[in-house]
Amino acid sequence: MGAASASDSEKEGEPMSKKILITGASSGFGRGAAIELARRGHEVVAAAETWPQVRSLRADAASAGVKLEVIKLNLLDGIDIAHATGYDPDVLVLNAGAMESGSIIDIPMERVRESFEINVFGHMKLAQGIVPKMVARKSGKVVWTSSMGGILVIPFVGVYCATKHAIEGIAGAMKAELAPYGVKVATVNPGVFGTGFNDTGAESHVQWYDADRAVVPMPDFGGALADQSDPQDMIDAMVEIIPAEVHPYRTMRPVGTIAVARQWQETEWTQDA
Repeated sequence: MGAASASDSEKEGEPMSKKILITGASSGFGRGAAIELARRGHEVVAAAETWPQVRSLRADAASAGVKLEVIKLNLLDGIDIAHATGYDPDVLVLNAGAMESGSIIDIPMERVRESFEINVFGHMKLAQGIVPKMVARKSGKVVWTSSMGGILVIPFVGVYCATKHAIEGIAGAMKAELAPYGVKVATVNPGVFGTGFNDTGAESHVQWYDADRAVVPMPDFGGALADQSDPQDMIDAMVEIIPAEVHPYRTMRPVGTIAVARQWQETEWTQDA
């Protein structure tokens, strides 16, 4: 995308129009951010996992009165990933994700591998296809959707947290490795928001879980899911930082979660085994 002359809004400090590719845009944070970024004049390529989700997202964009290019991207599908790497965005937002519940001792390894394939390896493959273009032109940004679970650990969604801890390690290494080439890297770290993602993740074990055979019985997640935050808080933060030239490396919402995450990190140094 060629650079345009600065508009009055750009001169006042607002980011110029960017080409942005967002994975996992069929619902939740991805959907909200994609539609709002398009409304603000950015050229957004929004990726959804299935064809029905592609059509639904196109309809959502039309209803919102915004122009949105929607593509199919299943991160377990090499053909889909190869197609997506044909794009050359200014900002790559690695937002898609899967959550599987279950104790570390009981969860089937198939579910563990699939979680890493979607949350980590598929996104790495996508980045390996797109980021070299950013390096070649010495500009661009990669934004990883991590989680509060990338900083602390939530029992019985430990595999999900493990994928997000992996993302934290990958994003940190990428930031240092790509900085000399003008490519920025950042994370967004949502807390517990009512997008439906946490609810389906908490339910996901029912297809394999057997209470009579479980080594570690599953708890009732009802209390933890009862008071989830409004997703708009996280969407608003993402919409601000995705196209911005200057912003913090990590963006965590709700703001109150930051203190919880920092306390967890301190506890890891002081607690007994």
